[in-house]
Amino acid sequence: MLFGLDGVELGLIIVFSSLFMGIMSGFPVAFAIGGSAIAAFGILAGLDNAGFMITEVINTRSDAYMALINEGISRHDISLFRHPDLPTTSEHIFNGGWERALDRNLSFIINRMNERVIAGQSIETLLAVLMFVLMGVTLERSKIAEDLLTTMARVFGPLPGGLAVSVVIVGAFLAASTGIVGATVVTMGLLSLPTMLRRGYSPELATGVIAASGTLGQIIPPSIVIVLLGTLAGDLYSTAQENLAQSLGCSDALTYLGHAAVLSVGTLFKAALLPGIMLAFMYGLYAFLYALVFPHHAPPIEVTDNNGGHGQGRRHSLIWFLGAPVAVIALAIGMSSFNFSGSQDLTVSSIADIGEQPELRTNVSQQCQAAMIDKHGIELWDGSVAMAADLEANGGALTQDERQRSPEQMEEVRNQMILDAAPIGTGLLTLLVMAALALTTAYGVAPLEDRKPIILGALGILAAILVDTFLLSAASSPGKVFALEGLPFMAILYGLGKCGPRLGRNEILRVVFPPLVLIIAVLGSILGGITNPTPAAALGAAGAIMMAAHRKLRDEQKSGKFIINASFALVIMLLVGINFDLRVGITNVPFQNWIAFIVAQGAYLTTMAGLFFACFVLWRTTVLTPVVRETTKVTSMVFAILIGSQMLNLVIISFGGEAYIQGFLKSFDDEIVVFLIVMLVLFFLGFVLDFLEIIYIVIPIVGPVIYGGTMDPSWVTIMIAVNLQTSFLTPPFGFALFYLRGVAPASVTTWHIYRGVVPFVLIQVFGLALLWWFPWVVTIVPNLLN
Repeated sequence: MLFGLDGVELGLIIVFSSLFMGIMSGFPVAFAIGGSAIAAFGILAGLDNAGFMITEVINTRSDAYMALINEGISRHDISLFRHPDLPTTSEHIFNGGWERALDRNLSFIINRMNERVIAGQSIETLLAVLMFVLMGVTLERSKIAEDLLTTMARVFGPLPGGLAVSVVIVGAFLAASTGIVGATVVTMGLLSLPTMLRRGYSPELATGVIAASGTLGQIIPPSIVIVLLGTLAGDLYSTAQENLAQSLGCSDALTYLGHAAVLSVGTLFKAALLPGIMLAFMYGLYAFLYALVFPHHAPPIEVTDNNGGHGQGRRHSLIWFLGAPVAVIALAIGMSSFNFSGSQDLTVSSIADIGEQPELRTNVSQQCQAAMIDKHGIELWDGSVAMAADLEANGGALTQDERQRSPEQMEEVRNQMILDAAPIGTGLLTLLVMAALALTTAYGVAPLEDRKPIILGALGILAAILVDTFLLSAASSPGKVFALEGLPFMAILYGLGKCGPRLGRNEILRVVFPPLVLIIAVLGSILGGITNPTPAAALGAAGAIMMAAHRKLRDEQKSGKFIINASFALVIMLLVGINFDLRVGITNVPFQNWIAFIVAQGAYLTTMAGLFFACFVLWRTTVLTPVVRETTKVTSMVFAILIGSQMLNLVIISFGGEAYIQGFLKSFDDEIVVFLIVMLVLFFLGFVLDFLEIIYIVIPIVGPVIYGGTMDPSWVTIMIAVNLQTSFLTPPFGFALFYLRGVAPASVTTWHIYRGVVPFVLIQVFGLALLWWFPWVVTIVPNLLN
């Protein structure tokens, strides 16, 4: 042994020293990680060959070891940390020589690259990173973020601390579109910091609120941190739970847990939504309260109303901008609550449901039974046993052949579904609610203009409800639906077409509404279970490109109708695709489906033409080139770090470093203590490592331990994300502080930044404490949406 250290301990010191030296060397991090892995392996191989890297391992042939095995203790739970008195033997850290370790590493690297970078299951999800980065960079480079900040300043500026509140809101917008801490902090620093200082804001509050708002990209979906962490955490959770189940004597994780051990990025997006909103709200609340206590440090700003105000007074605004939308949404919720609106899906399976089944599998070993009772409780176990006994007494569960439905049975089930279906479909009600909100808002903006289009649109909404209730049913063909609903929807579209220019004259709606709709479309498609993050990210990227092109055309005093028409064509394509069967290669294709196919094809071509035209506009205005360059740079960095971190992980695995760390963590009997240790280590590592390095280097090592317990995996993942967000904000090493320091004027000192972020760090710690004591804040949204 060298310096009295165990060979594995010395190896870990060498690896992490090489990593930190590589990062501090000034080389790009993406290459420094891979280079440090090669250098560390070379040093370890040389020292091992010289006989210095000797480690003590448990003698698995000793009587004491076999006695523990005979007591029923799993081999995975036996370590020198738990049983320091076990006999040991001395071995080189590279058992079989460093040449064998090198061969294994090379083969592992090839497999890992194929699995996680080239053609593995997670590559589709990783493609979402590219799309989300493109979406965020496009919104940033096209000055849409600047418009948002200016508009929010007009709205909240007259309030105490209004500018700071505006920064928080825009920071949340950018977080939901960009998801990159550095980009958001730099953008907000360049746009808002000079304005806030010029308006009399204290440097501490200004810098603190900018740095804190910039870190919201860590947690508010769609965050690339959640995407990257989710793809890795899902694999770790599944593997860890399978290993745990088998160590407890159960056949698989499904048996032990009672459900599949699955953790998806979509679930994490749902879990992160409420914590992200909560943190943004606390930031804004602090800025407002600070301004009330110290008004001279955050003075209100008088702004000129040039946003197309209606001039009808506060009562008119409360009625049409607050009362009417609340009434419309409350009416829609009431219709859904009383089953007046709901799903009209009439899909009937040819195989009947298996029926009510026990929540837990009961045909398990005694060891697995004890573990399941300990996890789920005796009441759930007894209930499952009783239900299994009843099924067995009644002949047991039916086989799939026995559950096969005849055509007559399928027709009977379908007729019953028609009778039970709600009068109005959820999709139709959603469209009508959106139209009603647009009409009421248009009247609020311009009450003195012609009211006939608004009245006609409102009558169209009422007619659509009556037609769907009394003349249509869930079994009505799409052709009949489109024929009977055509006239009401023509009236609705006419009203919306006339109200569109009125809404566009209002600066707040013109600036805030398009990115808000884009974010809702992206998140809604994921949270609603319509699609997974990758297609949603592609939708967001395309929408951002078209939005940016429309803004550039408006700046040039040119018409953007073609892009708007392409956006409407996209909506038409989605609606037709949902309501019609567009397969034209089957034997019998109804005439109405041919018409729908032609309409969908035309809408698709129009959408693609609009997208290509938008790309041309951005290229002509010198926006597309820097957007593509920045997107390529960020995405390449992500995948290069992924490759380099895999190399470093394999080096740690090759000499037993991963097993050593996991053995140390498993030596604690309380998983809460283990999780707190991991959180503390991640917090300090966040001072010197970016989130990419932490996700791909540290999480794979500690993940099998923290995801292999009983804690909810989504809660664990969100806690890690918020913890890293806190670390990136904490002086003196927080990454967000360095990003802001790089764009702050000379009058703002580093000490100003440090003092400014301290209250927000305390807010972060308070937020972490809330998530710790009230984990339902994380789990409630996934549970409700699922």
